[in-house]
Amino acid sequence: MNQNSLNNLQLSITGFGRILTIIGFAWLLAALGLGWLVKSFFVLLALLLLAPVVAFLGFRWWLQKNIVQDACPVCRYEFTGFNGAEIQCPNCGEAVQVEQGRFKRLTPVGTIDVDAVEVSATTIDDS
Repeated sequence: MNQNSLNNLQLSITGFGRILTIIGFAWLLAALGLGWLVKSFFVLLALLLLAPVVAFLGFRWWLQKNIVQDACPVCRYEFTGFNGAEIQCPNCGEAVQVEQGRFKRLTPVGTIDVDAVEVSATTIDDS
C-alpha cells in the first residue's frame, strides 16, 4: 500500500462546477443559520470598497479648507500656503503668515508697518 496516497489526492473542479460549489456552500451556510457570517463578509467587503472613496473626498475637502493662494504683501508674487502657517515668499524671501485666507507680513514687536504713497510734485508760482 502506498503511504503517500493522501498527498496525491487532488480535487479538480472546473468551470460550471466552481460556480455550483460556491452556490452550494452559500446555501449550506444559510441552511445552517450562518447567514450572518455571509452578510458580515459582504458588509466588510463594501466597507473596504467605500473607505478609499470616503478618504479621498475627505482629503479634498480638507485641502480646499486649508490651502490659501494669495499674493505676497511685499512683492505681489502669487503663491500658496497652508492656513495658519508661517512661510517665506519664494520670490523676495519675506516672512509671511497665513491668517484668515490672506498673507500678512511678519514684523517684530514694536514695528509700525506703513504703506508708501507716491505724491506727484507740483510747482506753485508766486506772482
